[in-house]
Amino acid sequence: MMGALCCCADAGSIRVFILIGGASVISKVQHELNEEIRDKEIRLIGETGEQMGIVSSEEALRIAEERGLDLVKISPQATPPVCKLMNYGKYKFEQSKREKEAKKNQHVVEIKEIRMSPGIDVGDFNTKLKNAQKFLADGNRVKVSVRFRGREMAHTEIGRDLLQKFAEQCAEVATMDKAAKLEGRNMSMFLSPKTGK
Repeated sequence: MMGALCCCADAGSIRVFILIGGASVISKVQHELNEEIRDKEIRLIGETGEQMGIVSSEEALRIAEERGLDLVKISPQATPPVCKLMNYGKYKFEQSKREKEAKKNQHVVEIKEIRMSPGIDVGDFNTKLKNAQKFLADGNRVKVSVRFRGREMAHTEIGRDLLQKFAEQCAEVATMDKAAKLEGRNMSMFLSPKTGK
């Protein structure tokens, strides 16, 4: 999304450029802390989660300072807004640690492609089969396709049989997602790794 550019000038010919709009960034949740909280009354929650009732912002800030903690607005939409006493630095540190851990445990599933021709040799077929089984063992999906050239289009059943044989050979480690389907000059099927492997 493009933003509009505004130009302003004053008597001293100093120009100020303001970018309106522009690419928006999805930001992390920004909490209001301590003196930033300007609400007249807030619902206060203690550091262990106990309800401390409705108090003024000044009173809540005084309690936070006495306990050596931060006053953090956790629910600005509530009436009155909900604030909690906590060690904000420690909270942010633990949150970033959890995010790193979650990223570490993520596994991106890729789709690997195996291409064959209807007249494939037995040795080549077995090599491609081994590659597909390795991809499936790594947790990736596999797209197996047969490309028909020229007169081979008259005998698409050869390609269908080839894909069926390929799927049967991979049956121990994979399940067929999508059966063989002809699209243009290509016939392809999708295999997914069996769960629990």
